[in-house]
Amino acid sequence: MATMVERTGIPMPRPGRFAAMVVVATPALREAVGHTLRALGARQVLMISSVSEARARAAAGIADLCIAEAGLPDGSGISLIRELHAAGWVRGMVLNTTDDPYSVRAALAAGVRSYLVSATASLPRPAGDRSDGVDNLSAREIQVLQLVADGKSNKDIGESLGLSALTVKSHLARIARKLGTGDRAEMVATALRSGAIQ
Repeated sequence: MATMVERTGIPMPRPGRFAAMVVVATPALREAVGHTLRALGARQVLMISSVSEARARAAAGIADLCIAEAGLPDGSGISLIRELHAAGWVRGMVLNTTDDPYSVRAALAAGVRSYLVSATASLPRPAGDRSDGVDNLSAREIQVLQLVADGKSNKDIGESLGLSALTVKSHLARIARKLGTGDRAEMVATALRSGAIQ
């Protein structure tokens, strides 16, 4: 199931006459979004996996559309869209796996054209030697756990991922249920042993 919030009043580019930048960390999702844009007739699609690379490529020229994952390994896709909007980019879209109202509000305030929430944004990871609990973690939950392992507070994690501290707390509660422990150190240790985080 997918949910979409859209702002009106911003003209969309004509089919076949737009360039896009896709900033998504997950390779399979990035390729799927790029494939869809090409099928819609995009003349050029830049495929990028990080905020830093997106900033460098954006400085080289303005594309018509930026589609960014809300939580990227090196920062927030919402913050990236805000920066691009200030630099003259008109259209921005955020992909996320949560419909947290604070994230949606922040995205729309940043000039985001659309905010897409979909379970497909959390693609399955290859099966390995992970425990069942770790295998059930979403991409967002793994991002949260990685930041916990880096010693970040809920507030810091929220700022890094463009989420409220309350949403981070909700993610941690779901992680605790899946891993069978509410102890942050034990959650991190379990994820480290399984290779889910580094």
